[in-house]
Amino acid sequence: MPTEALFRDDAYLAEAHATVLGVNERGGVVLDKTIFYATSGGQPGDTGHLLRPDGSRIAIAATITGESKDEIIHLPAPDQPLPVAGEVVGLFIDWPRRHLLMRMHTACHLLTVVCPFPITGASVGEEESRVDFDIPDAGYTKELVSEKLMQLVSAEQPVFTRWITDADLAANPGLVKSKNVRPPSGTGRIRLVCIGDDGGIDSQPCGGTHVRSTGEVGPIHIGKIEKKGREKRRFRIRFGELPS
Repeated sequence: MPTEALFRDDAYLAEAHATVLGVNERGGVVLDKTIFYATSGGQPGDTGHLLRPDGSRIAIAATITGESKDEIIHLPAPDQPLPVAGEVVGLFIDWPRRHLLMRMHTACHLLTVVCPFPITGASVGEEESRVDFDIPDAGYTKELVSEKLMQLVSAEQPVFTRWITDADLAANPGLVKSKNVRPPSGTGRIRLVCIGDDGGIDSQPCGGTHVRSTGEVGPIHIGKIEKKGREKRRFRIRFGELPS
């Protein structure tokens, strides 16, 4: 059962209403539309709660996808009541947590601008994120990368999304920065996250949530660079100024 993903067009929606389509065999709630981001692309799914017509709450502990990206499943915390099909519920995400993840995910995109190398892995967290690169140049120190990141943050560049076709992506393979993972195709369109006027700083396929301006990321730095192989380097991004 497909769910309209409202967060794809407006990541700042913290509240909405939706109709329950059903509850699956594992107790996951499926809605006709949602503001809850489902775990994907290294970004964790949203938490929050559903508000039933009688005023009772259903705490949502996690949000995941089903057999396709269009099937979004809201997983209640243990011992929560379950809604029934046709019920209209209020949707409330844990906004402070989501906003941290939006800032972090945007910071990860900025890191791929500073370090223009093939990405071999990534994970977005509330306090720390990581991006792995195949990077042959040992000159990328945490001090240098932190400085360049903050230059992009301070520039207050716009961050926005746009859609292209599968054919557009095939004609511009350089848009894909991941070494091993390709964006899903076959739907006829691909979502790009763009930074800078007309995407001049960066444009890459991504289904995650991001802030509207690089300045909203706030102070950010590289806390650690780990060597994971002959060329693989893991960059750990943290909030705050680089410690002296």
